[in-house]
Amino acid sequence: MMAAMRRLPSISAPISAAASLRHSPPHQILFFPFLASSLPFHVPLSLSYNSVAVPSSCSDSGVADEPAEQEIQGSGKKGHLKSGLYLVGTPIGNLEDITLRALRVLKSADVILSEDTRHSGKLLQFYGIKTSLMSYHKYNESQRERTVLRRLQQGEIVALISDAGTPGISDPGMELVKLCAKENIPVVPIPGPSAVITAISASGLPMDEFTFVGFLPKHASSRRERLMLAANQTAVQIFFVPPHKLLQFLEETSLIFSESRQCVIAREMTKIHEEVNLFASFFDDMFWRGTLREAKEAFLLRQPKGEITVLVEGNPDNEAESPPESQIEDELRSLITSGHSLSMAVKLVAEGTSVKRKEVYSLALRKFGKQLESQDD
Repeated sequence: MMAAMRRLPSISAPISAAASLRHSPPHQILFFPFLASSLPFHVPLSLSYNSVAVPSSCSDSGVADEPAEQEIQGSGKKGHLKSGLYLVGTPIGNLEDITLRALRVLKSADVILSEDTRHSGKLLQFYGIKTSLMSYHKYNESQRERTVLRRLQQGEIVALISDAGTPGISDPGMELVKLCAKENIPVVPIPGPSAVITAISASGLPMDEFTFVGFLPKHASSRRERLMLAANQTAVQIFFVPPHKLLQFLEETSLIFSESRQCVIAREMTKIHEEVNLFASFFDDMFWRGTLREAKEAFLLRQPKGEITVLVEGNPDNEAESPPESQIEDELRSLITSGHSLSMAVKLVAEGTSVKRKEVYSLALRKFGKQLESQDD
């Protein structure tokens, strides 16, 4: 009986039960609606308690050992937080996917920098957090930096969040972090959800190593260059793709990676509402798996909503078969026509194929050397 009890996860015991073991007078307890299904989700979250007692372990007699006490918040709004920039991970779908520490920081901050204040306002309202929001996105990032820096230098606590996931990864924030580091202002990461790690964990692809590419460049020639570099890597390649550009992405990667390459298309990996009627269709919608050719067919007439994370299998052939000379010539011509120098075109083609750079350069001189000389004249 006791052995069975010890195997139960700690979350199965209500927090209030743990807190009432020893302490008198009673303390205010952090309320999470999902710990009591009978209560509505709109009930505000209380973060004003001073301490929570949690039993550290059970002895063989079944009696709880001395509870471990952790100070969560002291007097005043800021509690024990020091001035600095806090990078707070927020849910990528389901609003319950957020840490206790993240909630405490968001409540304690003087201001929260947010990509979309209307979107982030829903998260704050859900947890009853009243901290003011300031818009901070790619269009006003450079203008806001000095204002934010001045507030940090005055000793304020500034939290930075993105619309979803961990800020600073393919999102605004990187430049602000660099500026704070330069000015010796503390930068504190508050770990949380990440679309990249979530997709990796459930992809089913070999993950000994992977490369996070993020969003591809807008210009076709730059996009092609980046895909050529990625195509010959043995590591899984991970991309962020806007929904309206998914089909274009699949067409371009099919040409450069080959249509037989395996891929996983992940979206809505943690749904806002998990109560669905068809369990199988729920998971099929989260992770689509197949070859790039099959993906093109599947999404030809279907445009999914929301940001998409695409994982493409690494090059399975370490000793990749050399492409025909005509293909190398076409790739060189495309790069040179788009404005690249001969040497840069050779470098890009060589890195994207198994052909030695010396061989690519020799072919480039034979095919395009006279053409470039005449242009120089």
